[in-house]
Amino acid sequence: MGFGGAWNGDALVEGDVARAEAALDAALGAGIAVLDHADIYTLGKAEQAFGALFQRRPSLREQVLLQSKCGIRFADAAGPKRYELSAAHIERSVEASLQRLHTDRLDLLLLHRPDPLMQPAEVAEAFARLHRAGKVRFFGTSNMHAAQLQWLGRHLSLPLVVNQLEMSLAQHDWLEAGTTFNDPQAMASPRAAAWPGTLEHCLAHGVQLQAWGALAQGRLSGRLPADASPAQAKTAALVGRIAQRQGLAPEAVLLAWLMRHPAQIQPVIGTADPARIRACAQATAWEMGREDWYALYEAARGRELP
Repeated sequence: MGFGGAWNGDALVEGDVARAEAALDAALGAGIAVLDHADIYTLGKAEQAFGALFQRRPSLREQVLLQSKCGIRFADAAGPKRYELSAAHIERSVEASLQRLHTDRLDLLLLHRPDPLMQPAEVAEAFARLHRAGKVRFFGTSNMHAAQLQWLGRHLSLPLVVNQLEMSLAQHDWLEAGTTFNDPQAMASPRAAAWPGTLEHCLAHGVQLQAWGALAQGRLSGRLPADASPAQAKTAALVGRIAQRQGLAPEAVLLAWLMRHPAQIQPVIGTADPARIRACAQATAWEMGREDWYALYEAARGRELP
């Protein structure tokens, strides 16, 4: 979502395409070959930037796994900001993404946010039509918990293969849900209430967990905000010490912490900076030990475990 310039109606410019090219070349050089888009990112210009790049260098399309998301609609003349997972909207969104990306298919389509008015059977029909037409190979979700995945999955003929959630050392409610559920500390994390069973459901059903916000907007790897909490400051300092000891970039430590989990979490890195992309790739060179993992977890949560 950092590509395509500003979130406004300005046209895509050559600098936007050049920035996408530099980032993609850095990613491919580091072994990263999954592109995570959404129809709303910079109001469609993020997809346009990569579409222009695919036109110039057609061979790039076959080197990447291309996923996009749909379901969020911004306020317009018809209504307020809303979520829509009607069959018509899903299919319209895919057609528009394919046109912007200058490709004939998406490897993955994710439903961006749960729509309270969603009819699972209708979603299933849209998925089936898109798959039969060769426009989408696989399907998944974003920001859905276990019960929603089960409800939707019962209506689908095609399996959900990805669930993308906010997961990072800074946002660790997904861990709190399992480690504090039977302890008074659980009351301190209301967001964790939605998590019980979600990781386990994904593991049991072969659903790849993708972590958005995996780098915590840089708050723990060099851009500590002025109003940081004591826990954030302590965590950032510990990340720095571990990075120095291991000879790694701080970003690699953050991702290695996520990837150490048995769920084999796939981090989605939001940076467009080629140097930072290369730094992130260092995470695959080291498996974090239990002691470092728990030390970071304790620092981030601000107190010891129950």
